[in-house]
Amino acid sequence: MFKFLTLFFFTTLIAQPQPDKPNFEGDRICGKWISSNKNLIVQIYKTGNIYRGKMVWFKSDDNSKTMEEWTDKHNPDPKLRSRKILGIDVINGVTYDANSESWENGKIYDAQTGHYWSAVAKLDKNGVLKVVGYWHFKFIGKTMIFNRVQ
Repeated sequence: MFKFLTLFFFTTLIAQPQPDKPNFEGDRICGKWISSNKNLIVQIYKTGNIYRGKMVWFKSDDNSKTMEEWTDKHNPDPKLRSRKILGIDVINGVTYDANSESWENGKIYDAQTGHYWSAVAKLDKNGVLKVVGYWHFKFIGKTMIFNRVQ
């Protein structure tokens, strides 16, 4: 009887779905990052297994408005054109790929044009974050360079 109960207990334990292990390697991207030209700070955070990047600070050449007053006026969805730019997710749906040590399959939003681009990100050996926004082909995309703020 004891053997039966032990077997039943372990079989039940093994059959239960196991929670996802935290992806500590992928979490290296989390934190605040400032663009190389010092006009944008993005905070990368994780929800589930997806990484997102929220615009938390930006500097505009147009001083007619404060940072908090700028709206997403170029958004292709007319309902979103009145939302504030500050605080929107500009990087969405990125997942970590351990084989390539990069964050793949995401989208990056350019609030200046209202366009979404495919996105991939990678940390170089010096801890610099390189985010490539591209359309169809990564090798002809535009790379943005970010340094960690915190």
